[in-house]
Amino acid sequence: MVDFDLHFPAGFLWGTATAAHQVEGGNTNNNWHAWETSGPGHVFENQQAGAACDWWDGQRYLEDFDRAAEMRNNAHRFSVEWSRIEPEPGQYDDAALQHYADMVSALRARSMEPLVTLHHFSNPLWLEKQGGWTNETAVGHFEQFVARVVEALGENVTLWCTINEPMVYASQSFLTGHFPPGKKNLVSTYRVIANLLRGHAAAYRAIKAQQPNAQVGLAKHQISFKVNRPQLIHAPAHDVIRHFFNRAIIGGLLTGKLRLPLRTFRVPEAKDTLDWIGLNYYYRFAVGFHPLYPQQFFIRQSRPKTGILGPESVGEIWPEGLFEHIRWLSDVTRKPLYITENGVADPDDTLRPLHMVRSLCSVWQAINYNAPVKGYFHWTLVDNIEWSEGYDPRFQFGLHTCDRETQERAKRRSAELYGEICALNAFTGDMAQRYVPDQFDELFPGVDVQANVPLDSPDKRQTNEMNRI
Repeated sequence: MVDFDLHFPAGFLWGTATAAHQVEGGNTNNNWHAWETSGPGHVFENQQAGAACDWWDGQRYLEDFDRAAEMRNNAHRFSVEWSRIEPEPGQYDDAALQHYADMVSALRARSMEPLVTLHHFSNPLWLEKQGGWTNETAVGHFEQFVARVVEALGENVTLWCTINEPMVYASQSFLTGHFPPGKKNLVSTYRVIANLLRGHAAAYRAIKAQQPNAQVGLAKHQISFKVNRPQLIHAPAHDVIRHFFNRAIIGGLLTGKLRLPLRTFRVPEAKDTLDWIGLNYYYRFAVGFHPLYPQQFFIRQSRPKTGILGPESVGEIWPEGLFEHIRWLSDVTRKPLYITENGVADPDDTLRPLHMVRSLCSVWQAINYNAPVKGYFHWTLVDNIEWSEGYDPRFQFGLHTCDRETQERAKRRSAELYGEICALNAFTGDMAQRYVPDQFDELFPGVDVQANVPLDSPDKRQTNEMNRI
């Protein structure tokens, strides 16, 4: 048996990530509540968030923070809900700000570093009525909102995430129509992407004006792609989609020029507004030209020969993709990097332990290539409403279950594994033997201690078949 320890750097942050609308409950003044209640087909089985995980009225965040502390987490990423803090333009709710200040204090009391996200998909209704992020006035509104939040929370918060997944928000809301307001317009999509980049830049400077030493970043969703055969025909589609989803925003942050297919926006204020970069990573998709399926934008799902598929609305689960995205983001930004989201939908908790092991092996390998990875935030702490997928049981990402009717929680076995990793700041051969014994020899063949762990390059390791568990 191989005897090994994969140690992570001293001071590494271990945590989970959550989003306000998904866990708080009772958010009735934002675009997502309006979307959930405005018509059939917007959300799985026409469900509504309702009480969600009862983090607001019932303050169950306290017991869930206890669960995170029990897992020996030393950090937690959460978002603030704009519509609670600023229910009408220019009108701020001090009680809501105090609630979030109490959340920060609760994390500090449990020795957890708060990472606060300022925009995570939801907008106040008053902003939506003005056109939301299609209207450049949203940038100024966001800047003022951010300044007020930093004023209220800043004493105990030094890690800020301005915007979560700008490309996902823009494309899902204005290109595919899966998020509110359900539009399908390329011009609007481009305008929203540019305004989100402007919003990030404005928020960055608003934070720095009050906290010069704050660390400010952005959470970027990266997708892995593989080219359909014949590659000569399909490779151009791959290049277009990779640039659009993975690289355009990063280019805008580095150069002040947002280069999108057939259109370039000058956003000079965005240049040099990045202290760290966040990586959200979940799936891989096959890419190619499909003239009969233009609505799929070059992405068409097909059952892979390797890996497994998630629910039919998502793609192939390929944890090794983390390595390539960490390396690329680190190389081009030259900034510290946090894994701000990573996880797998797995209600039975049969896949999650192996997914976690393979993901963290990819992170560990990247660190050993000198990538400046500073922390890992697992998505997510407790099962919650998964946006347009609602409470579909196929989209349960939590390390703990959460019954939305009774609010009862239960720890999944993967939470035990994550807790052991966080406690030791390492993943060990003993953990592998106990949690993923059937995959141990494939993951860690019998070689000298740490000689070649995790052994194969990511390109070779993609041949592992996760559907064998």
